[in-house]
Amino acid sequence: MAVDNTANLQMSESLEDYLETIYHLVKQKKVARVKDIAAERSVSMASVSTAMRRLADLDLIHYRQREYIELTPKGESVVRRIVTRHEIMHRFFTEILQVDDKIADEDACQIEHHISDQTVDRLVRLLEFLENCEDGRNLLQLFQSCHTINPELGGCVETCERRRRRRGRETLLCTLADLKPGSRALVARIQAKGAVRQRLIDMGMLPHTEIEVERVAPSGDPIWIRIRGFNLSLRKHEAAGIMVNPV
Repeated sequence: MAVDNTANLQMSESLEDYLETIYHLVKQKKVARVKDIAAERSVSMASVSTAMRRLADLDLIHYRQREYIELTPKGESVVRRIVTRHEIMHRFFTEILQVDDKIADEDACQIEHHISDQTVDRLVRLLEFLENCEDGRNLLQLFQSCHTINPELGGCVETCERRRRRRGRETLLCTLADLKPGSRALVARIQAKGAVRQRLIDMGMLPHTEIEVERVAPSGDPIWIRIRGFNLSLRKHEAAGIMVNPV
């Protein structure tokens, strides 16, 4: 597996925000232009041009004056890392803590620049636990329906005894490596460890994220997938470390 040095790239928060804006513009409008970036960020076109030159110097975008701006492969890798961290925090705030969506988005924007790999890993493990484990799902429901924690509810939705008796849903999981070309699945959890696990998280392998298998090499390795609008390749041993729920 190739070593990914994007995590060690030194960038300012401002440049990361510009890169994220380019990503969202391309995703929404298919193209990114200086004037669109300026309007999106409420800054001058001169400021955008300066930032674009800096991003181009870092080999993160293709940029020429008066032309469309495109992410380089290196830029895609960096922005995936940023966007993934934003989504992790946004999902934690909204789905677990039930924070207002706008506030959650603003908080996620602040935290995504500073959160460590270790904290990201533990948050993803928490999301995996709450998504896949019966005890985790019950725990989340207990938290969100408890009138002591959420006084706006005005009272318990169910008795604790009924919750204890309720059985959760059963899910038959397989690995991403087991899927055939054309198959789609939702990520359940990452079984890989260490640097491989962190790389998969940075690629956007979060619980309940959809993946499509596009093709597989005749030898079975590598495997080409599509996730979050990106086309990526995985080694077979990496795909075997991703548990998914076929859809």
